[in-house]
Amino acid sequence: MYFSVAGIKGMFLANKKIDNQVKTFITYNKGRDWRLLQAPDTDLRGDPVHCLLPYCSLHLHLKVSENPYTSGIIASKDTAPSIIVASGNIGSELSDTDISMFVSSDAGNTWRQIFEEEHSVLYLDQGGVLVAMKHTSLPIRHLWLSFDEGRSWSKYSFTSIPLFVDGVLGEPGEETLIMTVFGHFSHRSEWQLVKVDYKSIFDRRCAEEDYRPWQLHSQGEACIMGAKRIYKKRKSERKCMQGKYAGAMESEPCVCTEADFDCDYGYERHSNGQCLPAFWFNPSSLSKDCSLGQSYLNSTGYRKVVSNNCTDGVREQYTAKPQKCPGKAPRGLRIVTADGKLTAEQGHNVTLMVQLEEGDVQRTLIQVDFGDGIAVSYVNLSSTEDGIKHVYQNVGIFRVTVQVDNSLGSDSAVLYLHVTCPLEHVHLSLPFVTTKNKEVNATAVLWPSQVGTLTYVWWYGNNTEPLITLEGSISFRFTSEGMNTITVQVSAGNAILQDTKTIAVYEEFRSLRLSFSPNLDDYNPDIPEWRRDVGRVIKKSLVEATGVPGQHILVAVLPGLPTTAELFVLPYQDPAGENKRSADDLEQISELLIHKLNQNSVHFELKPGVRVFVHAAHLTAAPLVDLTPTHSGSAMLMLLSVVFVGLAVFVIYKFKRKIPGINVYAQMQNEKEQEMISPVSHSESRPNVPQTELRRPGQLIDEKVESQLIGK
Repeated sequence: MYFSVAGIKGMFLANKKIDNQVKTFITYNKGRDWRLLQAPDTDLRGDPVHCLLPYCSLHLHLKVSENPYTSGIIASKDTAPSIIVASGNIGSELSDTDISMFVSSDAGNTWRQIFEEEHSVLYLDQGGVLVAMKHTSLPIRHLWLSFDEGRSWSKYSFTSIPLFVDGVLGEPGEETLIMTVFGHFSHRSEWQLVKVDYKSIFDRRCAEEDYRPWQLHSQGEACIMGAKRIYKKRKSERKCMQGKYAGAMESEPCVCTEADFDCDYGYERHSNGQCLPAFWFNPSSLSKDCSLGQSYLNSTGYRKVVSNNCTDGVREQYTAKPQKCPGKAPRGLRIVTADGKLTAEQGHNVTLMVQLEEGDVQRTLIQVDFGDGIAVSYVNLSSTEDGIKHVYQNVGIFRVTVQVDNSLGSDSAVLYLHVTCPLEHVHLSLPFVTTKNKEVNATAVLWPSQVGTLTYVWWYGNNTEPLITLEGSISFRFTSEGMNTITVQVSAGNAILQDTKTIAVYEEFRSLRLSFSPNLDDYNPDIPEWRRDVGRVIKKSLVEATGVPGQHILVAVLPGLPTTAELFVLPYQDPAGENKRSADDLEQISELLIHKLNQNSVHFELKPGVRVFVHAAHLTAAPLVDLTPTHSGSAMLMLLSVVFVGLAVFVIYKFKRKIPGINVYAQMQNEKEQEMISPVSHSESRPNVPQTELRRPGQLIDEKVESQLIGK
């Protein structure tokens, strides 16, 4: 905490903590030199004070009042530059006990004790009159006046009834001799204003002979901030009204001495008084922006204190001198982005800054290779002060190289810049249903497809820790039946997007391709929300037409035109694991569904007057074959069925043009696979696409079984 003394340029009081003790110091040259305050020789009663520097000194509270209606515990005034009034104590450190009031009438050189308790002090008549009022919570009726800068005080009564004082104000103006005291007579009474006018105390105005010259000094040193200043002060024995402030009588500059100079930037004062370079400062760095043949100001380690008015003397010795620039080879070359980041956005300006610790910058050739086949050259470093701007048209990691050469040497630096474009959508592509213990492929489809360096975080199954990859696809297996959730998070720069899908895992299931009457295509907007809603309607229609429980049915409307859907028959079981459907049960349910579909019993009303019929396009069996010994019986059955199916395929192939509604399932699967790789609409790339948009379920079915045709 510090206090600026009013009216004296460069004079400050400050409290500093030294060895856990707070002490008060004073400076007359803006902090260049500090010293402790000399305590008064005697106390208020005239008894000698035994206080020896530096073990004992005067310490002051430097807090200025924030209330405009009360004076602080320290005060000074521009029109009374030599008078300082403050509260404090005498001892080894600043204390909150044994507080007294002190005054200095010679700008802090000597101090006198004026009260043993805290008082508010007000300056009247340009400091010619000091008014003191006791700090107390009790009502008072007296105040104290001093006409001789606090050497003696007179007691005056300002009210007949004791007053709880809330504040004191002096009237504005150069001839202020009126003060206003406001407070209340009791805690319940209204505010009272007491106006005190001291004009009647003076019978005349001060004349020239009532003043004496006073020279500002610091312990006898008359040169303060490089000048000698002499002020006019009223003689203490003259009781006259000062009126307008006269200011300094005269001022003349002093000859510069070492005391007028402080340490320059990067230098520290050592115990011998010299300013030497700090450990972190390299004086030669001052010439880093200097070119051979030019000159720069080489610091001597000193600079004149700001606002100091001294002349001649050692001024030339301590002033920075011009010096020829030495030729230097480039050193400490760096290249960074203007915002300090290692990323940039595709198609936007990136600003690169070239920094050089030292070197002949005016005669330096700078070559910058942006790493994308474009390079630029500059003839000196100053031409790159505003940065080098470049636009990258492609995403990727680019090696930016800068080479600096002059006649004395060269230096180079490299920056690896990641250029990205904003990731807008993530779509997780995987089958709707898969077989237990069979490998499943999951792929994160991005929009746009090229966004730069990405990190993929995968959560699936019951894993408590994610799988982190740099590739957008993974493979995994599920060892237990049921519904499983898979989530992928894609991190691109500061953005993270995710998509979540659910996959059904069963040892056996059936898959049936559905088609619709052509009128449905007229109302198909090919958006995920529409397909999800229509899928629910189709499932409801199937349940109503067949009576099959909804837990056995999963319907996924596929993207693209003409409108098609995939119907899955699932072996649902209750939570207890009982009543699980067998392969025969699934076959019966499939036959029932096909029967109802072929009878045109499954239909729904899309809108009033628009009825859509659902047809069976194709039925496939899920992998019922397992090569493990425990499934040898079913393998034999499958082998026989394959032989039968082969004969059926041959017959159908011969007469397929005569049998409407039957297509080769493998061809449909290929068409569907290409459709998912290249979405038909922009909406397919949006995150959180419903499960109906996942990749073809035929991926989970053995190739031999996929080609099997099952129809009525």
